[in-house]
Amino acid sequence: MAIKGVRNFYYMTNKLEEAKKFYIEALGFELDYEQPGWTALKMGGVQVGLHPTEDIIHKVPGKAYGPQGGGCLTLRSDNISEDRKRLEKFGAKILGENDESWGHLLTFEDLDGNILNLMNPKY
Repeated sequence: MAIKGVRNFYYMTNKLEEAKKFYIEALGFELDYEQPGWTALKMGGVQVGLHPTEDIIHKVPGKAYGPQGGGCLTLRSDNISEDRKRLEKFGAKILGENDESWGHLLTFEDLDGNILNLMNPKY
C-alpha cells in the first residue's frame, strides 16, 4: 500500500501568534518548525499545523462530545480538571464535560473556534 501513515492534522487560523501561544502554552505542544504560511507543532509523534489565512474561517457546529462535522483532534490528559482551568485561562470556550464509563472528556474551542477534545481514557 502507498499510504504509510499520518503526516499531520492542521487548523486554519486568523490569529497565528495567538494560536501558536495557545497550542504551546495551554496545550503543551512544542514548536517543530515555521515557514511562511505554516507553523508546525508536535506532541507525541504527531504534527499539528497552524495555517494562517485572512479568509473567513467557517465554524463547524459542536456539542459536548465534539464537532458535528469534519475531524476532531483528541488530546490525552491525566487531569481534566487541572487542564480545564489552564484552557479557560488561555481563552478556550468550553463546550461540555462528560465523565463516562469509557473516559472523562472535555470538549472545547480554540481561539479560532476549532473544536478539540481532551480525554482521560478509563481503558
